[in-house]
Amino acid sequence: MALRDIFKNLFVRSSGEDRVAQYVIREHERGRDLTEILDDPYIKNRTTPQERARLLDRPEVVRALGKDTVEAAKN
Repeated sequence: MALRDIFKNLFVRSSGEDRVAQYVIREHERGRDLTEILDDPYIKNRTTPQERARLLDRPEVVRALGKDTVEAAKN
């Protein structure tokens, strides 16, 4: 039972992660730089560094911001 719960949690996205991804996309559409957005208190207070890295792997974020922009922010 516990093992099943561990795997279940590995593949479930929280609504909080979805809201953060939507925020990043919305702010980028408003013309803000991705590195600036990732430094926002809103993002930093709601995510860990690992979650921010995973955020940049989300298909909807890559699609909205562009692969080049996301890759530049990763480096």
